[in-house]
Amino acid sequence: MVKNFVSGKVAEMRKPEASIKGVDINSVNRDGVEYGAKVAVSNPYSHSIPICDIQFDLKSDGSEIVRGKIEDPGSLKGNDTTILDVPMKVPHNVLISLAKDICRDWDIDYELNVKLIIDLPVFGDFTIPVSKKGEIKLPSLRDLF
Repeated sequence: MVKNFVSGKVAEMRKPEASIKGVDINSVNRDGVEYGAKVAVSNPYSHSIPICDIQFDLKSDGSEIVRGKIEDPGSLKGNDTTILDVPMKVPHNVLISLAKDICRDWDIDYELNVKLIIDLPVFGDFTIPVSKKGEIKLPSLRDLF
């Protein structure tokens, strides 16, 4: 009975929430392409909460493009929404495998899965999973010149 009471109270607690606001191309260089995701995380508590790490997995057409982890990226501001930048570096050889999707409509259809692991006092590590599907429009030659 006590266990059910405690688990019910924990389920009712306000918790930080996250959403992916967008994914864009940050830069292109000779090593590959760097994509960037903006993740908005709202913190309902009056104190800041440390983020242990951010884990991400970017897929296109069902295939994994890149997977990674950002350790100790900072903290969530108290009673505020924090925008986190999640850079994802993709080598050119991986992009070649996306040629079929790119040639079809000059964009990359993606699915991004992000897990934010935060350190909540008393409870310890807490994972906030968030995902988004969308498309990244590629620049045309006209956009570059």
